[in-house]
Amino acid sequence: MDDLMSKGMRHAHQALLSGCSAGGLASILHCDEFRDFFPRTTRVKCLSDAGLFLDAVDVSGGHTLRNLYSGVVGLQGVQNNLPRICTNHLDPTSCFFPQNIIRQVRTPLFILNAAYDSWQIQSSLAPPSADPHGHWHDCRLNHAKCSASQIRFLQGFRNQVLKAVRGFSMSKQNGLFINSCFAHCQTERQDTWFADDSPVVGNKAIAIAVGDWYFDRSGIKIVDCPYPCDKTCHNLVFQRA
Repeated sequence: MDDLMSKGMRHAHQALLSGCSAGGLASILHCDEFRDFFPRTTRVKCLSDAGLFLDAVDVSGGHTLRNLYSGVVGLQGVQNNLPRICTNHLDPTSCFFPQNIIRQVRTPLFILNAAYDSWQIQSSLAPPSADPHGHWHDCRLNHAKCSASQIRFLQGFRNQVLKAVRGFSMSKQNGLFINSCFAHCQTERQDTWFADDSPVVGNKAIAIAVGDWYFDRSGIKIVDCPYPCDKTCHNLVFQRA
């Protein structure tokens, strides 16, 4: 950022910090810090795509992602760089989960996430370590192979996603787009970001929703109906491993 500012970014009239997946998490964690680089006259906002990683219970009743995050927080020593408003009352690992910090972000923030995030299904909810007998093997690679009980579990995860953003979405300055797709990172691919057949909710594509929010054309708080109602999804299907 120091290098970019020295090359002229400090004169920008508009700035957007965005990222997907781990970058989406970083966009949340660094949003207010990014805002402070610019004068108050600059329009500064942040966009997190597929960065809403939940502190969820996996299919074995364990906490796979919390254990992973605990290792990351410890290895990288990020405790002192996490929002103080969170670490004042929660442990550092908890403050690495967006659900515990998004309501405290002062800068306008847009959260774009698939309700059935494919990375979280594979690596947090039903990883091989939590599924030693392989009951979830086919389902985690292809949602069409999920049983009725597995879909119910994933619907429970969607409910957790919606609960996590409920308070955040009440702020007029924030934006929200939660579509009921099995996807991960929808801003980085042209087919999901803005194309003739891009995913839509209420006839609004992701790029249009983000643009309307960024330029204050309208408030954007979009939540899709549950799977399988959305026929516009570009669902990810993975090869059998």
